[in-house]
Amino acid sequence: MQGTSLTEGSRRAVEVARQQATTWGHSEVLPAHLLWALLEEESKAFELLELAGVTQLHIEQRDIWNGETPRKQRCDSKSTETEAKGSASNKSADDPIAALTRDVAAVFEHANAGNTPREGDALPENELLDEVHQHARQAARMEGRDVETSSLHFLAAIVATDKNISAFLFEFGVSTESFKPGPNQPTLLAEPMPVSFEINLQAETSRERATVLRILDASANRAKEGLRVVEDYVRFALDDGHLSELLKSARHQLRAALQDINSESLVGSRNTRADVGTQIATAAEMVRSDALSVAKASLKRVQEATRTLEEYSKVLLTSNAATAQPNVPQQLEQLRYKLYTIEKAVLTTISSRKHFKNRNVYLLLSSDQCEGDVEHVLKEAIAGAVRIVQIREKSMPDQELLQYARRVRSITRDAGVMLIMNDRPDIAVLSDADGVHVGQDELRVHDVRRIVGPDCLIGVSTHSIEQARDAVLDGASYIGVGPVFNSGTKTFDQLAGLDFVRKVAAEIQLPWFPIGGIDVSNLDAVIEAGGSRVAISGALCRSQNPRHAAGQLVARLSND
Repeated sequence: MQGTSLTEGSRRAVEVARQQATTWGHSEVLPAHLLWALLEEESKAFELLELAGVTQLHIEQRDIWNGETPRKQRCDSKSTETEAKGSASNKSADDPIAALTRDVAAVFEHANAGNTPREGDALPENELLDEVHQHARQAARMEGRDVETSSLHFLAAIVATDKNISAFLFEFGVSTESFKPGPNQPTLLAEPMPVSFEINLQAETSRERATVLRILDASANRAKEGLRVVEDYVRFALDDGHLSELLKSARHQLRAALQDINSESLVGSRNTRADVGTQIATAAEMVRSDALSVAKASLKRVQEATRTLEEYSKVLLTSNAATAQPNVPQQLEQLRYKLYTIEKAVLTTISSRKHFKNRNVYLLLSSDQCEGDVEHVLKEAIAGAVRIVQIREKSMPDQELLQYARRVRSITRDAGVMLIMNDRPDIAVLSDADGVHVGQDELRVHDVRRIVGPDCLIGVSTHSIEQARDAVLDGASYIGVGPVFNSGTKTFDQLAGLDFVRKVAAEIQLPWFPIGGIDVSNLDAVIEAGGSRVAISGALCRSQNPRHAAGQLVARLSND
């Protein structure tokens, strides 16, 4: 097939067909040899034939060989004579040495008859096989843009040109109709995606290219499978719409990055049966303690697979100056970075949900809002089951603020209550607070993290669904959602309202607290909108009975 561009799978099928014809001592290469060879390795044609139930044994046993006889049948016909010979001939057919001996004997036997070409001579192709080649080439050319002749082109050509094989395959349901698209099925010989890379065939051997394609195929499968495993966990275990959408987007991004690599070449390079890795496993791989451990392992597997794809794609792919599209390695690199961010968001969501379990009422403690002694309000609120307290003092001098924060820290630590410092990561560190809360105009999460370290909780105020999504990806431990109602604590130009609460409830599972004017009178509306926690200030600080007010809020949220 000189002058014809073949995929890796179809090229090997042609070579195997010629080699098998020689091994069996045949005088020419037939379409039946090519059909037999298409079942030797996984490819599109292999998948179609395997699905129909066609095997190499079926092919060997049928009268489609133009008078030639496959070696296995010839050996069977002489079984009586073979059994009468020495012990070497009585070896199992599975013995590779015995099989090799029979192969060599068959070749010499045919050579003695003057029919086998000398070593280095090419077997002539049957005229019908030449017609198959022409038909396959024509099918590839009809698709345009230098499409390679694939294994599926060859199979379709065999069915269309060889009547004996066509009748044989028809018994298994394979016919020319098998290659036509159904009402909801794209054509098997569809218009290919335009490519934006060049393959330097002169710089690499065929074996090198096949090896790289095999690595890319295995890694692509591993990445796609791993992404689906993680997405299922986030979707069904976390019920997190935001992160589920990001993982779905990552799957599409992976598919887009790989579309420039010919899928036929990838499948043609696959050789699962000969993959030594399928027989290698560790004890740890077979054990997963819970669903989370499955998701964590798959996240790492996806990251490793995308790195493999990124590095090995550099061997085959180069950027094309004629297009503005980024090349494949760059796309895969960006996907890998995106997966790191998603991993952090998933694991932070899980960790924060544990931290904030049964901490549904969040007190924003402010001396400006308290009608009585602020420490009295704090102790009464704690007695009413408040389990999170934020020190919110905007005008207190730094030294006074630090001393005050340390007193509050002592009270909350003894009660097992979480302490958060508003706006001041430095005071949070010095007072040994559990965390710090920042607004949209304060320090960003990554800057706060540099001050407070990796273990401190960081809360972020958000006023739109876009800000809430960003806070999740920035690494926030929890978010404030509001303002929901008008508040006596702070004035707002615009309220985010209950609609914002509904949007966050629909897609974010990182702990979040509706804030702004919430009290017992409007708590039910917040709960109906999807809120399960609240941040409160005036409703407790200005209450005559902070313990009772806190107890009402906690009980209502707990019952819901």
